[in-house]
Amino acid sequence: MSLKSSMKKLRLEGFNNLTKTLSFNIYDICYANTPSQRSDYIEYIDDAYNAERLTQILEDVCNIIGANILNIAHQDYDPQGASVTMLIAEEPVGVPELSNSPEPGPLPDAVVAHLDKSHVTVHTYPESHPHNGISTFRADIDVSTCGRISPLKALNYLIHSFESDIVIADYRVRGFTRDVRGKKHYIDHKINSIQNFLSKDTRERYQMIDVNVHQENIFHTKMRLREFVLDNYLFGAGEEEFTPAQRRKIGAQVEHEMLEIFSGSNMPRR
Repeated sequence: MSLKSSMKKLRLEGFNNLTKTLSFNIYDICYANTPSQRSDYIEYIDDAYNAERLTQILEDVCNIIGANILNIAHQDYDPQGASVTMLIAEEPVGVPELSNSPEPGPLPDAVVAHLDKSHVTVHTYPESHPHNGISTFRADIDVSTCGRISPLKALNYLIHSFESDIVIADYRVRGFTRDVRGKKHYIDHKINSIQNFLSKDTRERYQMIDVNVHQENIFHTKMRLREFVLDNYLFGAGEEEFTPAQRRKIGAQVEHEMLEIFSGSNMPRR
């Protein structure tokens, strides 16, 4: 019997020690015209995503995947940025079986699993270009679990918790677990793309491309907002404050920045 067909009835010899890690970068891009506006943007980001706010986001993530928090370390940095790290563990919470189906993951009513040596981390990196007005905010997030449940359950929540213009996501399952017959299983749920775990509204909002290595259980998805409205990328100003020629130039700058981040390489300017 295949692993896919027997997933819910799989009997393991001991603990499920597969390690599942979701790592991704979330980017927010804006145009801040003056030094004062650029400074205000950094201050806004530092306030909106300080260590206290990030801690709350990661606590919500732990609730979504059904993890108990063992330890929290958090830090705000000078001049900007913040980090939060949580060690997590899992105890049974009252349902007999955990579904591993590749469906979008809202807050679950209850989950069963056993996590050990698992963690959730986030680090933020706000920065501003001193000359061309482009400012960016990057959040690096890792959700690593050991056991039956998947960190992908928290993917939609995390994307919506940040101002996500671009998302670069990686998911990998490492190691193996052994069933009662001694057979090794290198993955315990069906997946052919991270997109399987995205809600419909998320898939509709983003242009996405995949680079997957299925035989190695490595999945990579890049996401970029489909709709470009310049006013959404102006910080401390509105479109009406710029001439049509200025708006075209600023729009080209912002789109160029997004394209470079999305492609992962420097692009020639038009």
